[in-house]
Amino acid sequence: MNQQNTGDIDEQTAALNERHRVRMERKKAIIDAKIASADKQIGIIIVNTGNGKGKSSSGFGMVIRAMGHGMKVGVVQFIKGAMQTGEERFLRRFPEEVSFHSMGEGYTWETQNRERDIEKALQAWEQAKRFLADPEIGLVLFDELNIALKYRYLDVETVINDLLARPAMQHVVITGRGAPPELIAIADTVTEMEVVKHAFKAGIGAQAGTEW
Repeated sequence: MNQQNTGDIDEQTAALNERHRVRMERKKAIIDAKIASADKQIGIIIVNTGNGKGKSSSGFGMVIRAMGHGMKVGVVQFIKGAMQTGEERFLRRFPEEVSFHSMGEGYTWETQNRERDIEKALQAWEQAKRFLADPEIGLVLFDELNIALKYRYLDVETVINDLLARPAMQHVVITGRGAPPELIAIADTVTEMEVVKHAFKAGIGAQAGTEW
């Protein structure tokens, strides 16, 4: 490559870098303005729903994040409970920071007993209400609560009323497929996970560390 061509490339690179700098400068001004206007500090309700993988994984990521900031955390698992998960084994190492309650007896196609599922869901919600009444708990995770609401094991209006009566600075994370529209309406942040690919469809079974 001759010296002239090298000079042309250097000029093109410099011009590209300058355009990038100007764009990022403008973007920073917009983002800074949005951050400045978002000045409220209040507990929020986060809902992770949809058919894709990652709803509970994200919820437990927020549990660990809250712990990192010195918050006390409460966890109630609906539906799940027939087998101990990796997140339960891990979080039970920190009993002073996390109160963990796995209160289901397995997925609905395994239990095949609606009355028993309703009984367990009601018991789990009693524990959930204890967390929602405790201002010392900075974040609560209600894992698979959406499933209990979807199958009408719990009354959605009762759940919403209890959620809205919680301490002002308490955060709530709710996971599970099929979040009801009433819950979505009162939530502050809602994410719907979509399936692009899943190993199970390729014949790969659930494995420790990735699924449970």
